[in-house]
Amino acid sequence: MKLAFVFPGQGSQSVGMMQSFAGNQAVRDVFNVASEALGQDLWQLVAEGPAEELNSTVNTQPVMLTAGYAVYRAWLGSGGTEPAMVAGHSLGEYTALVAAGVLDFRDAVPLVRFRARAMQEAVPAGEGAMAAILGLDDDAVRAACEEAAQGQVVEAVNFNAPSQVVIAGHKAAVERGMSVAKSRGAKRAVMLPVSAPFHSSLLKPAADKLADYLGRVKVQAPRIPVVNNVDVATESDPRKIRDALSRQACRPVRWVEVVRCLGDAGVTGVAECGPGKVLAGLTRRIDVRLQGYSVADPESLQLALQAVK
Repeated sequence: MKLAFVFPGQGSQSVGMMQSFAGNQAVRDVFNVASEALGQDLWQLVAEGPAEELNSTVNTQPVMLTAGYAVYRAWLGSGGTEPAMVAGHSLGEYTALVAAGVLDFRDAVPLVRFRARAMQEAVPAGEGAMAAILGLDDDAVRAACEEAAQGQVVEAVNFNAPSQVVIAGHKAAVERGMSVAKSRGAKRAVMLPVSAPFHSSLLKPAADKLADYLGRVKVQAPRIPVVNNVDVATESDPRKIRDALSRQACRPVRWVEVVRCLGDAGVTGVAECGPGKVLAGLTRRIDVRLQGYSVADPESLQLALQAVK
């Protein structure tokens, strides 16, 4: 089996999500490094909450990076082999870049906290929103956004699965977009509990700040090919990797294309590495050639190890 690992982003976090790994030294070591880098006890935050603090973007992003990479280290420590390719959904792309040797983990932790702050500050609280549109194809969602904009911003920003698209922008425009999408045949339109219109063009200020910060971060050529979100491309030039990462903040996550790219490259198994099972569940919906696995706790890790032997 040719295996790829994919890493989840913001939204898969929950208090207690890493407790099954409490006795795994590799996992605890990763959390210790992250806690030291931030001057904050991330293990305690994940174990005890409170949920409001864990769900704050400035905490969620470094926590999900740390949790995903910690599970990856547990996989390697259990005898798992390096994957042939990696990718990550939104924030998860940073975890993929750490796993591929592009970013040093100690550098990546403060980097994603900076990213979180920049994204949060780009749009005043309450002015932006995101919503999931279910049961409508990509072009119909884009057309609904064009109709609903009325001088404001509302855009398709996450192409998560066939007929599962997230829109983002000004709150009023997103609400209009939900109504238009329903009138065009969407089965559901659901407002998401997020604090900013992530990946919309409203986050261009965040992308600019991120580009400046990334210019000071050591970026190396990947040891494992990484399929990026913004261009659905595998880059080896550190300058192009930095550019793609900064643009990702204000451009759509093309997840359907990313997963199909893995299949086109000969990948047959895709393992979601980290808390949650959202990406694993989407894999076969996106590409029937692929088998999806979850590596979220010691039990699923062992099942995945047996499956890919």
